Amino acid sequence: MNDQLKAKLKTLPTTPGVYFHKDSKNQIIYVGKAANLKNRVRSYFQNSKNRDPKTASLVSEIHDTDWVELASEMEALFFEGEMIRRYLPKYNILLRDDKSLAYIRIDLKNEYPTVTTTRRPLDDKAEYFGPYLSSVSVNKALRLLRKVFPFAIKKTSQTRASLDYYLGLDPGLEENKTSLEEYRKNLKKLIQVIKGNRKKIEADIEEEMLSAAASKNFELAKKKRNQLYSLKQITKQVIFSQNEFLEISKDHALNELVTLLGLEKFPKRIEGYDISHQQGTDVVASMVVFTNGITDKGNYRKFKTSLDINNDFKNMAETLRRRLSDTNIKKWGRADLILIDGGKGQLDSAIKSRDELGDKTPMIGLAKREEQIVIYKEKSLVNLNDKYLEKLNGFKTETDNFILLNVPHTTNLIKLLQRIRDESHRFAVSYHSSLKRSRQTKSDILDIPGIGPKTRKDLIKTYGSLKLALERNEGELAKIVGDSKAKIIKGYYKNDK
Repeated sequence: MNDQLKAKLKTLPTTPGVYFHKDSKNQIIYVGKAANLKNRVRSYFQNSKNRDPKTASLVSEIHDTDWVELASEMEALFFEGEMIRRYLPKYNILLRDDKSLAYIRIDLKNEYPTVTTTRRPLDDKAEYFGPYLSSVSVNKALRLLRKVFPFAIKKTSQTRASLDYYLGLDPGLEENKTSLEEYRKNLKKLIQVIKGNRKKIEADIEEEMLSAAASKNFELAKKKRNQLYSLKQITKQVIFSQNEFLEISKDHALNELVTLLGLEKFPKRIEGYDISHQQGTDVVASMVVFTNGITDKGNYRKFKTSLDINNDFKNMAETLRRRLSDTNIKKWGRADLILIDGGKGQLDSAIKSRDELGDKTPMIGLAKREEQIVIYKEKSLVNLNDKYLEKLNGFKTETDNFILLNVPHTTNLIKLLQRIRDESHRFAVSYHSSLKRSRQTKSDILDIPGIGPKTRKDLIKTYGSLKLALERNEGELAKIVGDSKAKIIKGYYKNDK
């Protein structure tokens, strides 16, 4: 870092804003947003051995940094999107893939306008705003703005106003609670806020409030007053969170994890595993992926075990054998760290499968009851930093083969591991539930005498699922499978009840 930049960084404010990293040719190479400009920008220049190559490359090219102070995190979010679209900085492209970019879509000209987010803008006459690097922040901002400028998020066929209308979130077009003309005016104000013209909109709303009061339309004046108050309150809301996909690998939780476990490299990809079943039936396993500390759902995978057995240790062993096979390593790559949902038994089973295959991926567990980090001595392939454990106000207990780490639940690294564990559990339970429903529905109808796979296939092809098919009356079913089979099916379920 040159002396001029070093001096400039001392003047950084602690307010929200957007910053611009520039190279020696004064070209903008990266645009970022911050809740606190001073903390965020200075973090780039702190010494860290855990930087990934892209981040290190970015920092090495920074010759100058500028910034713009803004009134709130929301304005920083929207302004960042505008600046990225304007300048297309190379590192904003390199540090992200297209899947992570989010756009706001407003189909203002539609007879039923909606406001949604999407990853792929279309040539459909709707207005698009973005791209934004964090869909999490965009969705949170829209939730807040919806309280100020109520909007519909999807077209509905119902004729009555939805619950969202009574919560002040929807215009209520179904019952003409708001006219289409008034709704579009409201959306135009929302668009102006997204474009960064919040102060002008506040002034317009205040003028409308005063005009309504002068005309003794006190109900409208009250509505405008509440709208103005809500809009001003948004500037105090927290928009950015630890759930954002970080611009660079400068994550406190990941740094704590690296230091505590003595990992050889920064764990860009962490995989979490869990088993779900009901007394040994419909046994499934989940693999969730966190990239740079955030969910990477495009790389999630699920496994159906070869045998339905009520033994989590054997099920975990099979899952890791399949995951670490040469075929899947070629298809999915390798993890930098694997987290097993469970204690000693689950971790031991996973490591045995790993070692059988000659793999060298570090593995740890997270035991549910005390949220203890479980380490298999030597075999987990980590190097515990006892001094750092003490610094975190944690302690360890040991058995012959295992080390159990008790780390305060308030630490960043425990929160990260909990997120990974909870997500792997959710994904496993979701897959198990879908298999269970499918099996129950499938077995029920195939158990009916005279009803075979072809009838089942015809019903699914027509109605989309057996559940929807079975909701039809006998006459409708007869058009698909014939009178006799329709009578048998409806009679079977009637008697079954």
